[in-house]
Amino acid sequence: MGETLRDRWALITGANGEIGRAIAQALAAEGASLHLTDRSLAGLEDFARDLNVPHTCQIHDAADAEATKRVVTACTTHGALHMVIPCVGLYQHLPITDLTVESWSTSISVNLNGTFLTIHAALPHLAEDSAIVTLTSVAGHRGSVDHTPYAAAKGGILTLTRSLAQELAPRTRVNAVSPGLIDTKMLQGMDPARKTTTTAGLPMKRLGTAMEVATVVRFLCSPESSYITGETIHVNGGLYIAS
Repeated sequence: MGETLRDRWALITGANGEIGRAIAQALAAEGASLHLTDRSLAGLEDFARDLNVPHTCQIHDAADAEATKRVVTACTTHGALHMVIPCVGLYQHLPITDLTVESWSTSISVNLNGTFLTIHAALPHLAEDSAIVTLTSVAGHRGSVDHTPYAAAKGGILTLTRSLAQELAPRTRVNAVSPGLIDTKMLQGMDPARKTTTTAGLPMKRLGTAMEVATVVRFLCSPESSYITGETIHVNGGLYIAS
């Protein structure tokens, strides 16, 4: 591929996670410049430097509205935002009988509010022909046992994406990527026997990789997807259709 995203700036939140880093790598390979944010910068600045593209790194609590405004304002000193990818995620194993109001609120704040707050803060700074790509989950479509707050938040992101696609067109395209079982640390809380059984039932017979998610994000940010908005692309090895 060429450098189809040269001279375009992307904001990636949750950029120190495995999927966030993979997205940064995929966009950098197309020449994009990167604003990377996360609650921790441990190792992120060294990672970003090795990408060899213009970049910034900031500490960011995506669930904090005022902090998010400050972070986005700092990003815009480099000009308008061409791509916004809210990638913050909190995946907790919480049976409904153990779920507290506090744990529910935390999950919704990070997973759903964090996505909304980033997009809302970025709205005044979006370039013409910009793209927003949200990260949802197969759990947002089907629900997920022992992950009710996470599934509810991801379902909310699906509806948020479709609503924004209608409101922000034609200036900005808004799409979602919906991963299934991806081989990241987020799956460590999943029961091993359940993971093995689920993987065996997939048409692809394996877990996905962070880069397999990232390449779809890259496509949705690129000129090749210029007539796609309000859509969700599943990256789940057939999990969504498996019985």
